[in-house]
Amino acid sequence: MSNDDQYGGAGYGEVGGTGQTRTRLPEAPADPYGPARRTSRAPRSLVTVVGVVVLLIAAIAFANQSPDTPDDRPSDDAPAAASTAATGTDPVTGKTAGIPKGFAHDEQGAQSAAANYAVALGSDGMFRKNTRHALVDGIYAPDVASRMKGPQDEAYSAAFLARLGLDANGNAPQGSTFVTRTVPIGTRVESYTPTAAKVSVWYTGLIGMSGTKSTDPVRTLWKTWTFELSWIGDDWKVVDDTQQDGPAPVPGDVPVSTSDDMSKAIKEFGGFTYAR
Repeated sequence: MSNDDQYGGAGYGEVGGTGQTRTRLPEAPADPYGPARRTSRAPRSLVTVVGVVVLLIAAIAFANQSPDTPDDRPSDDAPAAASTAATGTDPVTGKTAGIPKGFAHDEQGAQSAAANYAVALGSDGMFRKNTRHALVDGIYAPDVASRMKGPQDEAYSAAFLARLGLDANGNAPQGSTFVTRTVPIGTRVESYTPTAAKVSVWYTGLIGMSGTKSTDPVRTLWKTWTFELSWIGDDWKVVDDTQQDGPAPVPGDVPVSTSDDMSKAIKEFGGFTYAR
């Protein structure tokens, strides 16, 4: 006899690898309702039938499930919202002299203000005195704007404008188009309180003269413009700003457009109001 008890044995006959032989005992008396072995199969058949019924019920329930029924089960691999995803909140409620105004009094509003101010300050209006003063008055805090105008007028001198191919009033020569655009890529909040915020705007830009006689072709640049904002009255206003180069990607292999195509694009494609 093997030393295995009744719960450890694997069946009748030889025990593999032990060299021992198990003695076959007489079978139990016959079941009056059928052979003894039939009762051992009955539970397995019953389990199989019950399993099929359960699967069938589950299949029917799944087939009848409404496609509109929400699935509230948590998912481990559900994508997180991108840091640059738009919230759907309108960035502004109006404009003054073409400058967006009425930004929200929160972090999103500060980011929207910084992005839109970068666009305005990077436009060709900065190269004409009257529009430059309007932009500065609409974007900067009143005391800052009053201090800036004089030094800016000196910086945008006739000699400086001439180097860009512009006349003393900031106008391009006939047949040419002066190109200057700021296109925000993203914003980053450096610091925030309800009264003050510091926001960096990563942007690409275009600047140059498009025309057959131009000696300053339109080129791209990549910079980060950091604005220090203050909540004044009912809007965000700039109290200080700085710029630095980059981050800049590897230049692509897109063929350079002709001056005519560039001039048409600048005239035909308008800008945007930027929101977070």
